[in-house]
Amino acid sequence: MNRKNNKRSFTCKNCGQLVPIDGCGTKNRNHCPKCLMSIHLDNIPGDRKANCGGIMEPISVWTRDNGEWAIIHRCRICGKINSNRIAADDNIVKILSIAVKPLSLLPFPLEYFEQLVMSENTNIEIDSKLD
Repeated sequence: MNRKNNKRSFTCKNCGQLVPIDGCGTKNRNHCPKCLMSIHLDNIPGDRKANCGGIMEPISVWTRDNGEWAIIHRCRICGKINSNRIAADDNIVKILSIAVKPLSLLPFPLEYFEQLVMSENTNIEIDSKLD
């Protein structure tokens, strides 16, 4: 993302969206709220010392211990992986599509799972956290 001289916004290198840095619940926005892409700028958060400059693609989401959602980004050039908290104006449809993507790419035939669940000989334990 190209930081402007006033450091109040940047333009997304991926989609061209003008992005305010200090908007929607974050003081240091580092990804585009429209496409969720970021740029590999840091070795340590905030240091701006990475020489890569590659586009960081959102590849997953996760929930932190405090319940806050974060986006997992992977650099298209060097493969570095970072976690970035979401902001209130992030594209929720994009976030949810990333979250459910593994369900559309199961590593086994769905019919096998159905047979497993429907089998009378299968004893499935329910996680106590779900009760």
